Amino acid sequence: MSVRIVLVAACALVDADGRVLLAQRPQGKPMAGLWEFPGGKIEGGEKPEQSLIRELKEELGIDVKEDCLAPLTFASHSYPDFHLLMPLFVCRRWEGTVTALEGQKLAWAKPNRLRDYDMPPADVPLVSHLMALL
Repeated sequence: MSVRIVLVAACALVDADGRVLLAQRPQGKPMAGLWEFPGGKIEGGEKPEQSLIRELKEELGIDVKEDCLAPLTFASHSYPDFHLLMPLFVCRRWEGTVTALEGQKLAWAKPNRLRDYDMPPADVPLVSHLMALL
């Protein structure tokens, strides 16, 4: 049986107070209402870092340089109709002000409060890695 692999890059933006940015999936999208790390699908021919730079600009209006993206860990999770492979990067430096450009709600959370947010199953295991780092 063939499994469809979906490649998504995610980013834990960490502010000067050590808080991590979460975005709530808007109504009308799969898993609406759940909180996730910003990012998105990796397009054909893109590196994960390039995808994040593009997605963070489109979703949050910020400019990120590739050398500011540090790989931390990845998620590998089977959903009913596809398998998600998602590298998680950490970013502490960006230009611009984080703004919700796609109607999503945003929240800055202390690492020890990340488990208070309902997340998609693939994101949940990433929290312990962030808590250990921060």
